[in-house]
Order: sequence, then structure tokens, then C-alpha cells
Amino acid sequence: MTDDKIDLEGFAGLPHETATALLLTCCSSLDWAQAVAAGRPYASVHQLLAAADRALAEISEAEIDRALAGHPRIGDRPDSANSAREQAGMASAGDAVRTAIAEGNRKYEAQFGHVYLVCATGKSPEEMLRILTDRLGNDADTERRIVRSELAKINRIRLRRLLNEEEW
Repeated sequence: MTDDKIDLEGFAGLPHETATALLLTCCSSLDWAQAVAAGRPYASVHQLLAAADRALAEISEAEIDRALAGHPRIGDRPDSANSAREQAGMASAGDAVRTAIAEGNRKYEAQFGHVYLVCATGKSPEEMLRILTDRLGNDADTERRIVRSELAKINRIRLRRLLNEEEW
């Protein structure tokens, strides 16, 4: 294992606690990480990703909040290499877009009680702002479903990167 990357076979052979800790670099939900680690071995990356999706669908709302707490606000200084890579598009944001995203983040958090989460990989600052603005029109239940979907996308990207199986 080099640079925090491992292959599927190596992942299967890790002690449960080590695999869980590695999975927590992908998603901050302990319940999710433990469920995915407990499902090893996986015969393919596809099976791992499917198990990760199932685990995410089954965790509590409190665990979703724990997962959200592991993500910085869009436009804030990223707190991990994963977040920095995923929000790389923000580097090209002009002042007006940065200001609008910061204001949108404040409105979103006041409305929904958690950080605005979007799978930012490959998205421009303007696209992230448009999505944020659109999602401010959602009710709480709709937004929670969207958040789970966005988390699943992010988890898949991070798991693929962890296993050197990136699609991007």
C-alpha cells in the first residue's frame, strides 16, 4: 500500500479496524465505514461500490449528519486532499461567484441545518452556484434524498481513487 492506495485484494486482507479507518477517509460516517469493511472480501470494485451504496442507504439520519460534517463548505478552504481535488473547479471562481456561493451556503445552512453538499468533481463554480440556488427551493425531505445521492457519488469517486480505479 503506497500513498494511501491499495488494491482490492489488499483491502480484503486488512484488519477490520484498519479497513474502517481507511474507509473513514472516504466518508465520515462510522456506521457506513464499519458496514463496508464488514462486507469484505469483494470480488470486484463494482461489488464494493454496490455495497457502499447499500450501506449509505441504510444508515441513520444522524450518520448522514456525521458524514456531512466531514465535508467543507463549497468555496471554503478544503480540509483534505480529497476535498481539494473535488473542489478544484473553485480555483477559477471570480469574486462575484465566490460571494454568491458564500451567501448561498449561509442560506442553505439556515434552511436545512447542514452544509450544502454537491459532488463537485468536474463542476465549474457557476454550475455549483446554479445547483445551490436551485436546491434552495427544495423541501427538507427532497433535500435529504438529494444529499444521500450526492454522498453516494462522492463515496464512489473516493473509493475508486483509494483503489486506483479512477474513472475521471
